[in-house]
Amino acid sequence: MQTVKMVITGPFSAGKTEFIRAISEIVVVSTDRRISDTTAAVKDETTVAMDFGRITVDDDLVLYLFGTPGQKRFDFMWEILSEGMLGFIVIVDSTRSDTFHEALQILHTFQGYANTPFVIVANKQDMPDAWPPEDLRLALGLDNGVKILPCVSTDRESVKTVLLELLYSILESYE
Repeated sequence: MQTVKMVITGPFSAGKTEFIRAISEIVVVSTDRRISDTTAAVKDETTVAMDFGRITVDDDLVLYLFGTPGQKRFDFMWEILSEGMLGFIVIVDSTRSDTFHEALQILHTFQGYANTPFVIVANKQDMPDAWPPEDLRLALGLDNGVKILPCVSTDRESVKTVLLELLYSILESYE
């Protein structure tokens, strides 16, 4: 059986934990802790080490999904979690333009860890104020070669589409 390690990263409250929960066939191993500072206005818990989920694609292939913490104070975990990854996903909350620059910095950080395929996810596309993927591309200054995919992290089919797109990119990189 082949296993593929994928890392799910992005800014605080972008939807990383929900993304993994939506697709994992196991109960997600989560290190969420209660927030005790001013960021609680956005949500009341944050990932402090990682989230872990698993999805069996077929009899021969299993995806291991590792979600990173989004808060800068836990960024020491990023390099640890990136070890052995075959691809990564940067989730961007497309309703919060104030996090776009941070998402771009996270993308560059992960590109520095490993030369592996990646996709950008324009999350929360079900919200009326969500930036469309092509507008997000312009805001991030990314060229047309970078895959930016629409997504709703709580929707299993949406998450599945993103994972398959990254998996195809990983397989192409080995050809």
